[in-house]
Amino acid sequence: MTAKGYPDYESLDLDYPVPHVLRIMMDRPPMNSLDFQMHQDLSAIWQLIDADPEVSAVVIGGRGRAYSAGGDFDMVQRIIDDYDFRCQMWKEGRSLVRNMLNCGKPIVSAISGAAAGGGLATALLADVSIAGKTAKIVDGHTNLGVAADDHAVAIWPLLCGLSKAKYYLMTSEPLTGEEAERIGLVTFCVADELVDERSLEVAAKLAKGAPSAIRWTKQSLNNWVQSAWPAFEASLAFGILGFTGPEAAEGLSALQDKRAPQFPQRSFI
Repeated sequence: MTAKGYPDYESLDLDYPVPHVLRIMMDRPPMNSLDFQMHQDLSAIWQLIDADPEVSAVVIGGRGRAYSAGGDFDMVQRIIDDYDFRCQMWKEGRSLVRNMLNCGKPIVSAISGAAAGGGLATALLADVSIAGKTAKIVDGHTNLGVAADDHAVAIWPLLCGLSKAKYYLMTSEPLTGEEAERIGLVTFCVADELVDERSLEVAAKLAKGAPSAIRWTKQSLNNWVQSAWPAFEASLAFGILGFTGPEAAEGLSALQDKRAPQFPQRSFI
């Protein structure tokens, strides 16, 4: 669907479910995996929203049975094979985080089903996150054989503390929506069938609030995340570097074959 003032996105559906609330639904069946175009669109849309006087709040979710299962295999293979594309993805990943943080409009994420990779970045960088009880939240970078990048180093330690962040980011162990709420990774956990309803309630409440007061409060709070920017930059660089090595090749092969990865044990790293 095309909303006024926005491009006709291939994999994003936009609508206005309540006044002054823009809803973004990722729509790339079956699991809303990100290809390059979708990743690029999710990076750029926040600047348009920030400049849109008709939008006071945003909801982002995924159509179907997943929020987003992360990057698709073809895109990952291209990152491994193509230096120029690898650099482009580094730039886009950086822009996604920067543009979400700089978007002054409050963002609410509606997390149903699987949420991973670049899609998970939009879920957890949102100002308010609503997860279903059985949602599966996982930063799977180390299972792929690359360092956790995308967003995690910037925001997870602030949300759930350094100890929990280290465990989940180093092990790639998934969390349910209930566990994510318990440790503070998401704002609220609700019954799966209530995720969309609760997300719209929160967005509508924010949209009716004092626009400048809410915007400036968000921007002030986001300075906590901005203070972690050097750590995020390092994680993004290490993540991209990992795509040049044997661990990423094995990680992708294991995912494609639906087996456990057998990473080379190299003690000299």
